[in-house]
Amino acid sequence: MIQRYFYTLLLIFSLASCSQGSSDHDWPVHGLNHRADRFSPLQQINTETVQQLGLAWFFDLQTDRGQEATPIMQDGVLYFSSAYNVVYAIDARNGHLIWRYDPQVMAASARSCCGPVSRGVAVSKDRVLVAALDGRVISLDKKTGRVQWQVQTIDPANPLAENYSITGAPRIVKDMVLIGNGGAEFGSRGYVTAYAIADGAKRWRFYTVPGQPGRPDNEASDDILAKVSNTWAGEYWKYGGGGTAWDTIEFDPELNMVFIGTGNGSPWNHQMRSSGMGDNLFLSSIVAVDADSGEYRWHFQTTPADAWDYTATQNMIMTDLEIEGKTRKVLLQAPKNGFFYVLDRVTGEFISGENFVNVSWADGLDASTGRPLEKSSARYYRTGQPTFQFPSSGGGHNWPPMAYSPNTGLVYIPAQDVGMPFGAAKEEQVIGAYTTGVAMHAGGALDEASKKALYDGMRGYLIAWDPKTQREVWRVEQQAPFNGGVLATAGGLVIAGNAAREIVVYDAQSGHKLWSFDAQTGVLAPPITYSLDGKQYIAVLAGWGGGWPLTGGVMALQAGNSIGPNRLLVFSLDGAKRLPSFEPEITPAESIVSTPPSSVLANEGAPLYARYCLRCHGTGVVSAGAYPDLRRSSIVMSEAFDHIVLGGALVDKGMPSFKDKLNENQLKALQAFIALRSYEDFGTNPSTPENNQEN
Repeated sequence: MIQRYFYTLLLIFSLASCSQGSSDHDWPVHGLNHRADRFSPLQQINTETVQQLGLAWFFDLQTDRGQEATPIMQDGVLYFSSAYNVVYAIDARNGHLIWRYDPQVMAASARSCCGPVSRGVAVSKDRVLVAALDGRVISLDKKTGRVQWQVQTIDPANPLAENYSITGAPRIVKDMVLIGNGGAEFGSRGYVTAYAIADGAKRWRFYTVPGQPGRPDNEASDDILAKVSNTWAGEYWKYGGGGTAWDTIEFDPELNMVFIGTGNGSPWNHQMRSSGMGDNLFLSSIVAVDADSGEYRWHFQTTPADAWDYTATQNMIMTDLEIEGKTRKVLLQAPKNGFFYVLDRVTGEFISGENFVNVSWADGLDASTGRPLEKSSARYYRTGQPTFQFPSSGGGHNWPPMAYSPNTGLVYIPAQDVGMPFGAAKEEQVIGAYTTGVAMHAGGALDEASKKALYDGMRGYLIAWDPKTQREVWRVEQQAPFNGGVLATAGGLVIAGNAAREIVVYDAQSGHKLWSFDAQTGVLAPPITYSLDGKQYIAVLAGWGGGWPLTGGVMALQAGNSIGPNRLLVFSLDGAKRLPSFEPEITPAESIVSTPPSSVLANEGAPLYARYCLRCHGTGVVSAGAYPDLRRSSIVMSEAFDHIVLGGALVDKGMPSFKDKLNENQLKALQAFIALRSYEDFGTNPSTPENNQEN
């Protein structure tokens, strides 16, 4: 009790000193404070002064693989991780490099579903902690960047070990560092582990889904998983089950609880995963555990028996709201499934929920339990027919974090309307390969009705949402889906990047655009703000790639070419720097074949592309990320393609070898599908491929 009281007093003192105009104001943790609301009390940059905002300095990152990290600013230094978990310490006043650390994870990058991205580091006293793609948590000396200790979070004896990766930022909880993992699309079982900051010693582990019956883990989750194992059926453990906690983990020091956001099933298809039976706890859930022991406290499942990749890993915000005349400690989340939730964070009780984007898979939420009122057509594996529904697997809100302003009482959500056809795949789960159990047709074989529904309904928004009334107050329509994380400030501002290569400042009350900056690349990472020597700065990592920008393919092209120089951009009121001139590369739109390939062979290649290639090279072979657009690559139809895909000629550059997963005949089918997509989009005299049986 004394320790909790100390933490509360420390937080109150910190906030009070900031609001009284302290000349220095850090951004010490991922969400800024223990509420994780990404709301800064700084107001030197405000609605009146924002027109004076300019670029103070920038730092080039020498990569084009995408930026997702929230920088941490402590004691005048910015700490952050770039692609491939490369960690930087930068002077926050002028952008001078202090140190750089590279954990050498290139070979492990093929494990990640969505590119070699990293959402940041954690800083504690004299240490900087980074979680690497290959599963390590690494403690670095804060002053020098030298390794102090490292621990492998993935048990090499685990038969699924090679399927895990980590892209999330570690979280500091008391004297521990907590981290989850990803990999549910490849076959994995989720868990969160707490390690001592001092030496990396393991304190506790909580598995998010049950393991094989009769085999306890001897971990903090044993008791509760024994009770919820009846929500699973079949031989789910062979596929891992999923439930990976790949992003959000938050700590409430007053309640001494850790809140874990869990992900989708492995595979997505509920029939394949669990014989179509049971809610499959704790998939797509918020799970509260005791901070000291890791023992279960409560849970709330946003999407029971998830079959659509509707994760609940999206960021959570803690605040107090007056509801029906009573002040309640609440937890706010807008997960992928399209509904905005207000939960009692003491008990996990559902308070309210409404859809904030287009939702066609459910008619709403049960008013007393919060359970979705599913439409019968949503369970595609039961109907035998594909269902086009909103949201897609990309979600109504993905990982770019929302922010909450206590001044306006509004939550600012980077939201999107994108639909997707869901159908049951015929192939079985392949452990270690990207397998969802969903026939996504590689995005290149949609019927015309599905294509029209996809493109007509595709939108991106910044939405201001009132959590008390569960209604939208304003929205700004973006040029494309999947835009950047959000920062709110006491200066009356909301700040976010977008797919159209901009950093934009909005009026928090009205959504009116006040200022913008051409970042020369799409911006997904959330901005932060800090002050040094009485001057307020805004910092953001700019760099397009990872997740939906890759797999979204043609959807991401709505904003034009979002690829550009990856940088850390820092702004202030007297900023006068200019970026070097830059023009996006324009690749000639020429087909890699002069005649269409066999449609029979191409159709065999479509599911192979979806399983092995889509996550990097894009839906429909449309690459909107930093990876090659195969529709335009002459290598595809050359002998070099065999050497790369099967021979591993580019392993050192992050392109894995698939020699143990594909044979020569399958490679030809894969080439045919890519060639067909190239001809469909760029062929000079397109004919009907179905009528052409020549290879």
